[in-house]
Amino acid sequence: MTNMKLAVIGVGAVGSYIGAHLTKEGFDITLIDMWANHVESMKENGLSVSGSQGDFTVPVEVYHVSDAMQIRDKFDVIFLSVKSYDTEWVTHFAKRFLAKDGVVVSAQNCMNDRLIGSIVGFERVIGCVMSGITVSLWEPAHVNRGGEPGQGRGHFVFRVGELFGQITSRIEEISQVLSCIDLSKTTSNIWGERWSKLTMNAASNPLTAMTGLGSLGLSELSEARKIQIKLMKESCEVGLAHNYSIEPIKGIDSATWVKADVGDVFERLEEKFLPEAGSNDWQSSMAQDVMKGRKTEIRFMNGYISANGKSMGVPTPFHDAVTQIVKEIDDGSRLPNVKNIDDVIHMTN
Repeated sequence: MTNMKLAVIGVGAVGSYIGAHLTKEGFDITLIDMWANHVESMKENGLSVSGSQGDFTVPVEVYHVSDAMQIRDKFDVIFLSVKSYDTEWVTHFAKRFLAKDGVVVSAQNCMNDRLIGSIVGFERVIGCVMSGITVSLWEPAHVNRGGEPGQGRGHFVFRVGELFGQITSRIEEISQVLSCIDLSKTTSNIWGERWSKLTMNAASNPLTAMTGLGSLGLSELSEARKIQIKLMKESCEVGLAHNYSIEPIKGIDSATWVKADVGDVFERLEEKFLPEAGSNDWQSSMAQDVMKGRKTEIRFMNGYISANGKSMGVPTPFHDAVTQIVKEIDDGSRLPNVKNIDDVIHMTN
């Protein structure tokens, strides 16, 4: 297994986290990214990791995309870890580096597997959902892991699956590689895992992005909790309309989430969003993008759910409203503010 040649294309927070740990474990892995300062800092000082899994720095093999044609190797596994809006061009870029039997592992938010498959071939795509993990990259060559690792709570962070649902030797091998970082398992239901993660992200990421609040600050607002539950409900309705077998979200099955408007059910669900003692006030990846002045993934997250709801005749007023507001933040016509919560409520009346 250690003879496999690995690459990470897109060395943001997730890519840096995977790349640093696998380098530390002795895997033959190459990192490729487009942020020049990040690349140069990694070349000069190595890649540093801090946070809940301990602190360390490792020297890494890293290239800027403009220098990547110097790479002569072909890779057995390429972890694709770019923003969803960069998926298409980066997949075309990555294709030239794939070994004959190589695979692309989508370690991303959102539902990008079909697009990747249309470029490299569906048989060469493997999905990887990262569950219950918070990572951030606020400065070049330094990634931080927040929250308790899955190993300490029996939670499988990495869920690796074939698009066609089989349990194959190659996903078992990739899952074993990732288990060097945190708990990992294979799944025959990667689409259900994807939609579960999409639902979770779509209910939290845009609200922290539009308010400027962290996860703890958001959980203290009753109207924010209401919106999150409505977003979960709508997303589950759309996913079920597409016949996805949605994995439990926050430990609760999708059949319960779609009943969120029932009084006692709503109260049970709201408990999942209440502030927890000792929890960190974490900024979501979308909130981090807004703070850095970067474009968000809103079109591929809530916008994707809205579009799929429309195609299936499932109303998604809360996803529609959230998508509009974050798009306005993206184009500079609106600023992050807690008052945006009130606007969502008003827009969905």
